[in-house]
Amino acid sequence: MQQIKLGLRENWKQFTLLVIVNAFVGGMVGMERSILPQIAEQEFAIAAKTAILSFIIVFGIVKAITNYYTGVLANKFGRKNLLIAGWIIAIPIPFLLMYAQNWNWIIAANVLLGINQGLAWSSTVVMKIDLVGEKQRGFAMGLNEFAGYIAVAVVAFLTGWIASEFGVRPYPFYIGIGLVILGLFTSLLFIRDTRHHVNAETKNNTVPLLKNVFWDTTWRDKNLGSVSQAGMINNLNDGMAWGIFPILLSSKGFSLEEIGIIVSVYPAVWGLGQLFTGKMADKFCKKNMLFIGMSLQAIALLFFAGATSFTHYIILSAILGWGTAMVYPTFLATVAENTHPKDRAKSIGVFRLWRDLGYAIGAILTGIIADTFGILSSILFIAFLTFISSGIILFRMQCRQKHHVTI
Repeated sequence: MQQIKLGLRENWKQFTLLVIVNAFVGGMVGMERSILPQIAEQEFAIAAKTAILSFIIVFGIVKAITNYYTGVLANKFGRKNLLIAGWIIAIPIPFLLMYAQNWNWIIAANVLLGINQGLAWSSTVVMKIDLVGEKQRGFAMGLNEFAGYIAVAVVAFLTGWIASEFGVRPYPFYIGIGLVILGLFTSLLFIRDTRHHVNAETKNNTVPLLKNVFWDTTWRDKNLGSVSQAGMINNLNDGMAWGIFPILLSSKGFSLEEIGIIVSVYPAVWGLGQLFTGKMADKFCKKNMLFIGMSLQAIALLFFAGATSFTHYIILSAILGWGTAMVYPTFLATVAENTHPKDRAKSIGVFRLWRDLGYAIGAILTGIIADTFGILSSILFIAFLTFISSGIILFRMQCRQKHHVTI
């Protein structure tokens, strides 16, 4: 039997393949990022913000629940099998979006998209952490999330451009057919399971097992609980950005192409930034990384409510993206650092349950507030919640390893 070695250099071929697969996973979300709110208004005459954001609510709830069960089932069925299942579930998605006869078809597509993202993205996250071992988790997660969110940005821009040139349907969703084919066959033919790497790491790991993985990750453990609430608030404001920003920008007279550029800058900076922030999470105190990142998000959202020009929105989208880049790989690296290898997949599943419920909560809150008090009020309220989250990190978290440098 081949000797199992941990580390990015030792496992770079499998790691690279997983990065590529995760780019395909991210692209599936990018398909919807620029144009679904326009489809709701233009083709189905849906005006209420809560109704328009229903696709994000469904996506967030389904993805969150799937994340949890992916973590629970990863050790039993294997990471690769769950990854493949995620791609099989994705096959109908682009066709539902292309040929939707009413809004319920869009909701059904987002149920499947939530399952796809929960199975496929969660599996690639856990497999990369399994491969690299203890020293490079932040960098590994930075590369993972970089690939996923750069793909979100690129596909969001492309679908916005295609929609402006050829109409909102069906042409933008042809991209999804290619992504499903590439993702499924790469996962089937080239990805190997990583459970042997978990067994190898377990032999030398000193982190104690959690007494109750669900409750410790949710709140009881100070570091894990702080990360879970911040993850929820982060995706809460991302859900708001996903659904409300295109509507806000459209109401201010921006074209579909301009909206596509603005909404793609945010995930582009988010994605590119993680090449740097992931490595920073291995070096600096994770508490400080999370506090600064959440604070930057809150500040960007606060000013977003008062922005007027294309340049303003581009700059603020970039700041929002950098703040998100600081926290996203750091969340996952913190969970891995504070859990035993046997608890890791389940704990990451719990964290991602709460994190992605933020999509649904954010869309519900944003829709209700936007319909009642206006879009700007909803943005200001989400900014306030993000400030509160950064305060919880500041006062509750601790830097676990003494050799970390403070920033």
